[in-house]
Amino acid sequence: MKKTIGILAHVDAGKTTFCEQVLYLTKSIRNKGRVDHKNSFLDNHEIEKERGITVFSEQAIFNLNDSTYYLIDTPGHIDFSCEMERSINVMDYAVIILSGVEGIQGHTKTVWNLLEKNNVPTFIFINKMDRAGYDKERIIKDIHRELSKDIFFIAKEDIDITHDNGKYINFNEELIEFISEQDEELLEKYLNGEYDNNIYEKELKELIKDRRAFLAFGGSALNNEGIEEFLYAIDKLSITNYDEYENEKFSGVVYKVRYDSNNTRNTFIKCIKGSLKVKDEISYISNKSNDDEIIEEKVNNIKIYNGNKFKPVDIIKAGDIFTLTGLSNAIPGDKIGEFKGKVNYLMVPTLKSKVLFDETLNPKDVLKFFRILEGEDPALNVEYSELLKEIQVHIMGKIQLEVLKELMASRFNIDVEFGPCKILYKETINTEVIGSGHFEPLRHYAEVHFKIQPAERNSKITFESKCHVDNLNIGHQNLIKTHVFERNNKGILTGSPITDIKITLINGRAHLKHTCGGDFREATYRAIRQGLEKAENILLEPYYKFILEIPLEYMGRAIADIQKLSGEFYAPKTYEDKVIIEGRGPVSTFMDYYLEVIAYTKGKGSINYIYDGYDICHNTEEVIEEISYDKNSDKEYTSNSVFCSHGAGYAVPWDEADKKMHCIIE
Repeated sequence: MKKTIGILAHVDAGKTTFCEQVLYLTKSIRNKGRVDHKNSFLDNHEIEKERGITVFSEQAIFNLNDSTYYLIDTPGHIDFSCEMERSINVMDYAVIILSGVEGIQGHTKTVWNLLEKNNVPTFIFINKMDRAGYDKERIIKDIHRELSKDIFFIAKEDIDITHDNGKYINFNEELIEFISEQDEELLEKYLNGEYDNNIYEKELKELIKDRRAFLAFGGSALNNEGIEEFLYAIDKLSITNYDEYENEKFSGVVYKVRYDSNNTRNTFIKCIKGSLKVKDEISYISNKSNDDEIIEEKVNNIKIYNGNKFKPVDIIKAGDIFTLTGLSNAIPGDKIGEFKGKVNYLMVPTLKSKVLFDETLNPKDVLKFFRILEGEDPALNVEYSELLKEIQVHIMGKIQLEVLKELMASRFNIDVEFGPCKILYKETINTEVIGSGHFEPLRHYAEVHFKIQPAERNSKITFESKCHVDNLNIGHQNLIKTHVFERNNKGILTGSPITDIKITLINGRAHLKHTCGGDFREATYRAIRQGLEKAENILLEPYYKFILEIPLEYMGRAIADIQKLSGEFYAPKTYEDKVIIEGRGPVSTFMDYYLEVIAYTKGKGSINYIYDGYDICHNTEEVIEEISYDKNSDKEYTSNSVFCSHGAGYAVPWDEADKKMHCIIE
């Protein structure tokens, strides 16, 4: 049986130490490394060793009883949440590591929500139970309150691993009662005094698999307490069925891309169904292209990684996580083989920063290296202005910028700095409009009409066609769809990307002789822009959910700060001499507030952030004035249409264009 187990945690919960113990106990590694000794097996990059945190997702392999396990160690810092989320998509089971002292932290809830969204069965391991400050009752209470009431704690003493033939989980009355409460049929048997260990064990496996129940364990990874018991339990209670899919056609999901020292592109894939051999051809629709073009490429070689080492193989089967070369366009989130489409990720950068470099360097050369990093992390969304010769990157936080600086130096021998972090604003509309675009210079022709509607918050851009094929053939309609998504269309308030809009193609026209090349591209761009000119436009900014935990004496100060920062909050909850305040506020005002919390609580308080999507900007007028975007000077994003008269094309302003359109505007 093949199983992919992901290890996730808030930073400093002991996740990497836990992985080291698991790999050592299963004889996957000969020596245990430590984060503080800079020799852990999976934190093998120099940046990780120096910083003592996990930055990149890495995989290891171990065998336990009759199963092969792919273990994925993920970053715990919020700045690398995008990397972590991409790994979640290929996990069969997840293990959340909690610090027995700190308990539930901000990133813990982010991880929990992402696992829930992806329907990944989850175990919990409470680490550092040997540390001063550990309070079992408090931790269990917090878990039930913050994560789920359907979590059952199994003590180390309830798992017997002393004898090969006598290993078992003690299905005591409390556990039986917990299982019975999740199933009416079992509850009836329980109430009637009927009990069969096999039935309850089978039911528990299904409950865990379906995320209707969660088990928590505890111990100390550093001192190897509770790890063996946990391994036995997870092996016994986790199930996969990849064997059933080995004879089907190959299907997989890309979750990571890395370039090696020879600049060879390695694509990391989880095989979901079927098998794949060297020299096989596989097909996919690249996330890069935003269209439905199917790409077919040949597999040059296949490798299975264990840390930074690998072994070449000729064939992989369902359940394997592997690397191949030969795919030039596949990026994380692409479904390949029989699967088609892409994974939609929730974690997105909220900040951007300008790249600063020596003026003697060619900007295009610097851009080339940032494109390589973008290939590994698409969330960077590298932007280049030809006019300004300026490079900008999208990021999650300031620590990520420090890592990017180190990567550019170590991998490409280029010293860069970064400008101040700026908020990534977005724009949307609040009214339904019709947007029309016409493009007809000499020997060119295309016309497009869209219904443009506001959509649910954080739904991005969606497209639908209701245009009759008598007006535009399917090929032209698909072409228009491609052009809708091929770039980030700018809003008219600040020039920020538009989002949360439904675009419906309702009419259009082509010319049998003169329609060619990018005619529909130009008409599409102009139709979208004209629609924005007609609409009520709204500026959006990113928001955090926050959990603020401070001594009770500082509650008044905290509430005043939250209001000053344009945040909102729920009724504070007090626990002994502490208060917990949960709320929501703009990234722009809250991103550096943690420094103030540390200062005024003298290090006794903390605030944890969870990305909470985009919402209406709290200071729209101020931002618009600061950015000073001139929509009329942005020729690349013009709302004017182009018509033809006497063999010459001429521009018509957006507010006069409707009268000249060739199609009926409904």
